[in-house]
Order: sequence, then structure tokens, then C-alpha cells
Amino acid sequence: MIPLSLGEIAAVVGGTVEGDSAVTVTASAVLDSRQAEPGGLFVAFVGEHADGHDYAVQAGRAGAVAVLGARPTALPTVVVEDAKAALQVLAAHVVARLRDGLTVVGVTGSRGKTSTKDLLAAVLSSAAPTIATVGSLNNELGVPLTMLRSTAATRFLVLEMGVRRIGDIAQLTGLVAPDVGVVLNVGQAHLSYLGSREAIAQAKSELVQGLAPGGTAVLGADDPRVVAMRSLTDRPVLTFGRAQHADVRVLDVVLDRLARPSFTLRTAAAWAPVVLPLVGTHQALNASAAAAAGLAAGVSLDGAAAALPTVSLSKWRLELRDLVGGATLLDDSFNADPDSTRAALDALAAIEGKRRIAVLGEMLELGDNSEAEHRAIGEYAAFRADVVVTVGTRPLADGAGERAVALADNAAAIEWLHGRLTAGDVVLVKASRGARLDEVAAALASGPHDVLVGRSMDNR
Repeated sequence: MIPLSLGEIAAVVGGTVEGDSAVTVTASAVLDSRQAEPGGLFVAFVGEHADGHDYAVQAGRAGAVAVLGARPTALPTVVVEDAKAALQVLAAHVVARLRDGLTVVGVTGSRGKTSTKDLLAAVLSSAAPTIATVGSLNNELGVPLTMLRSTAATRFLVLEMGVRRIGDIAQLTGLVAPDVGVVLNVGQAHLSYLGSREAIAQAKSELVQGLAPGGTAVLGADDPRVVAMRSLTDRPVLTFGRAQHADVRVLDVVLDRLARPSFTLRTAAAWAPVVLPLVGTHQALNASAAAAAGLAAGVSLDGAAAALPTVSLSKWRLELRDLVGGATLLDDSFNADPDSTRAALDALAAIEGKRRIAVLGEMLELGDNSEAEHRAIGEYAAFRADVVVTVGTRPLADGAGERAVALADNAAAIEWLHGRLTAGDVVLVKASRGARLDEVAAALASGPHDVLVGRSMDNR
């Protein structure tokens, strides 16, 4: 964050200072007092179960020098009526101050946006100092927190943008209009909130419509709903994917024994080979999106291809680990929808192993189609895995039929797996975040293990 005194912050957000207005914030803003940094700002909210203002002292011990909140605290505090609105106003102000030397990239899509954001961060950081969303902090709080991490040295700002309602992305692009807007796909995530794929497409298209003057839309060529967004902007458009008409096209995908893809990226003027340390064919498509966005931001195809293998993915995204006893864990427990679950099951099927076990939990926010979608995924899992362990969802088990092992909860899944895993087994763990199947993955990985993703590729 650029240095700002509390007096300056109060003037920007329309608040008042309780304490020393000369205190200067020099580090990031945080919502969790335990994550505060020396010189940082703690943003306090009153939640359903806790009042953030009560944790100001803890934030101070961690290094925070001030608080932004609704009432005075033990630290110097900028007092405002609405802390969320004030956080957004402050973030917009900071980025506006830096705008002349800053290229802003927004990334959205129903699936793959966090992995694509991570791949794009690798591409852009190879060219200049880059700030990108941490994990999936992609909502009305996470985006301004990421914006506030920008400094005078930052040249690229990558913002993952999530959506649950029409208008969400428009609100985010209202804070900062991206120079490059990436729309990956339109799937079924958050269908219960938006009601239809058409509404999801409308919500995602707000990124294309919110571009800065002179900006570029980067669109998935394999999804007709995304391609149709070309008509919503008069800005330049780059496309990516496997489609023959894609501007950045993925060709010749080959998977190694751990389902890690090698492929070629081709444009009208150049081509470049890429070898990714990530699991799954779908990561080649995410890489093409990152390369296309890199081109729009001024990074050459060769530069992008060289940077893509250096990516470090956010956790719980098809993370591959060796387990004690010789089994292999494929941890994709961060979230799930039907499309991403099929991609994960395809990756499971492509990994060399003795027995493939899919541990699947509930996919949330699918609306009225939930039962049918779970049954369909169960059927697909039975086609891709030798054993389908379903956790807390009957339709998944019904779809998987004879290959299903239906268990009530995470504890039962952990007990079943610990008693039956043998050397050579490959285990996929996947569900929506609310199912907390990361607990199952953590229990399996609790012994000594090696993280394979990111290793040298010499063992291909």
C-alpha cells in the first residue's frame, strides 16, 4: 500500500480520526487480526459471531498501526458509518493514484479463474512487479484488499472477480476499470443465486462492458456464451482455446503419467511449446487464457510460454501428493461444480495407478437441478474411477451404482480410506467448500509426503 496518514485516509473515505491523525499506514489492509503486518491497517467489521473491533489489540500486537471501523478502538481509528464502503473507496483512491504506471487485469469465469489468475500472475511477474489476488479473495471485500496491496513499484494488478448476483462485477469494475478483461467460461457455479446460464453469462459479461478506454477483452473461444460477449464491447478482442478460430490456440495436448500436460500455443504470428507442472488437460486451456491476457498486456508469446511452468497454484486445486504407504492423493477439495468435477475425474483417470478412488461430496448452489446433476456426476465418476466414495449425498451414490461406497460424513470417509488404501492407489478428493472435504485430504496427507506439483519435470 502507498503510505497514507490516518488524516489522509479519513479525508478520502469521509471518516473521522480517533487518536493520532499523523499515524501513517505503510503496509497492507487485512480483515483478520492475525494476518496484520507491521505498518498495516486492520479493517474491523461486526459479524454474526464476532466483533472485529474487539480484536484491535491483537492486530496491534501483530504490527497493525491503525484500524478502519465503525467505532473507536484501542488503536488509532478512522471511524466511518460503513466500513465496507470505506474500504472500497480507499482502494479505488489508491489505485487511481497509481494508474498511470499500472495495467489492471480482471479475470472471471465459472471455473478455472483462480488457476488462470495464478498462471497469469506467473506470466506478468516475469516481465514486471505484479500483485495478484491471494487464493480466491474475489468478492466485494477481497478485490479492494488486493488493490490496496499495490505500491508505486507495481506494474501489473491481477484481480480475480467472482459473482453471485447480477451487478457484482459491475460494482468491482466501478472501483477500477480493467485494461484487460478475461472471461473464461459460463458454467453452473452459483446457479441457485442467478437462476440460469443466461443470467450467469449476463453477470460475467459485466467485465467486458466495464473495460477501461483502450482496454482488451480476452474471451474463451470454446464457449458460445462467452464468444457472444464480443458484441457487447467496441474494445479489441482476443480469443483463446482449442477452437480453430482462437487467436491463441491450444494444440497437441499430451499428458504424462501424472496427467501433467505438454502442448503448443499458437498465434497467427508465432508458436511456443509449454510444459506445465499442473494436473489435467483443462490447465492447458487456462494457460492459453493467461498467455492471451499476457499478449494484451504486452508480454510476448515466448515470454508467456517460458513463465507458465513457474506457476505456483493456490492450495487445494488438484494438488498432487505422495502418501505414506505408496498411494497418491489428488487434492481438489477447494470447490466443485459439475464441469470442474468432470475435469478432475478426467485427471484422475489419466494418472497411472493401480486403483482409482474418487471421494466426492456435495456440489452446492446448483438450484433446482441439484439432484439430477449429482446423479449425473455419480454416473460419470463410475465411468472414470474404480471406486466412488460419496460423502453425505445420496444422489451421487445412486448415480455411481455398484461402484459407490456411500458414507455419512467426513469421519466415516477418513476411517474407510485409512483402512483400505494400498500402494499404487490414486485418490481424488473433491466437493464444494461447504462440504469441508479438505479435512479428508488433510487426514490422508498427515504423514510425511512430497508435494509433486512444482517439482522438477525431469521425472517425466
